Amino acid sequence: MIIRPYSKIIELFRKFYLFCNQNRLEVFQNLKIQMEVKERVKCFIIGSGPAGYTAAIYASRAGLKPVLYTGSQPGGQLTITNDVENYPGYPDGVVGPQMMMDFQRQAERFGTQVRNGLVTKVDFSGEIHKLTIDDSFIIEAETVIVSTGASAKWLGLESEQRLNSKGVSACAVCDGFFFRGQEVAVVGGGDTACEEASYLSKLCKKVYLIVRRDQMRASQIMQKRVLNTPNIEILWNSVTEDILGEDSVNGMRIKNTVTNETKDIPVTGFFVAIGHQPNTDIFKGILDMDESGYLITEKGSTRTNIEGVFACGDAQDNVYRQAVTAAGTGCMAALDAERYLATKEAELA
Repeated sequence: MIIRPYSKIIELFRKFYLFCNQNRLEVFQNLKIQMEVKERVKCFIIGSGPAGYTAAIYASRAGLKPVLYTGSQPGGQLTITNDVENYPGYPDGVVGPQMMMDFQRQAERFGTQVRNGLVTKVDFSGEIHKLTIDDSFIIEAETVIVSTGASAKWLGLESEQRLNSKGVSACAVCDGFFFRGQEVAVVGGGDTACEEASYLSKLCKKVYLIVRRDQMRASQIMQKRVLNTPNIEILWNSVTEDILGEDSVNGMRIKNTVTNETKDIPVTGFFVAIGHQPNTDIFKGILDMDESGYLITEKGSTRTNIEGVFACGDAQDNVYRQAVTAAGTGCMAALDAERYLATKEAELA
């Protein structure tokens, strides 16, 4: 009898909990505080790699007064790259972070406002686009250039991150030159891994291709190319347990998943080719993208399915993924944005 009132209280709390869960969206919508619209700009650039900064250079020179938000990794993937030797204009090569600082200074020289911060939400439902910054305030933009890039997928090994740019790489075309005449390894079983191994086989003494299963996922033509290359050795049913070395890569520890045998193999380069993940999550359900998340643009342009929104760089390029091609599409995006605005202004005249 004494506990009966407490049971009623507990039951009330239970009902309230269920009510809140069933109606939580409505509750939060009613309690939502209207975010402040801080400013309106002609051109808003999301991302700060070669594509974003090149777009900023062209947009600022065209008088669009672009505002660029750097995102979670200012400068993009090149900021974790030691030596860049295949970008025109740097005859002696350049370290990635310095290159990105040069890009930023050039963009700022023409009037680009480069700001730290992350775009956490977009609203492209109207003619004027709305971008939420750090879940704090909104910036309205007449045009938006998406240059959020893509991130390499990694194995998740501690040694992989510790030796990144010290023998570990996710781009054979970028870094293969540094391993001429040496023995290296590529991990992966798809077309990308086969392409990387084939490319490296022309530069390196020997290439180990580490494949998790007893067959590859790559297309038949790519498999045939790898199987017919004398200096490529395929390690079937194998996984990487560790990458060896203190200050640089000097080997790898491989485990056979069938026999459970583990062995150390000396290599000086280790290339991870298990794919890339485009940084496009915030655009899902808004911008058209392929099954991997790469943004789809009209052929021969950077236009997306939303008027006034343009995409460039690795966020829409699942083929080349090079700094120089990213910069090229950044230029295209700025020119497309400029022409879009000029057409809009002419319609209003």
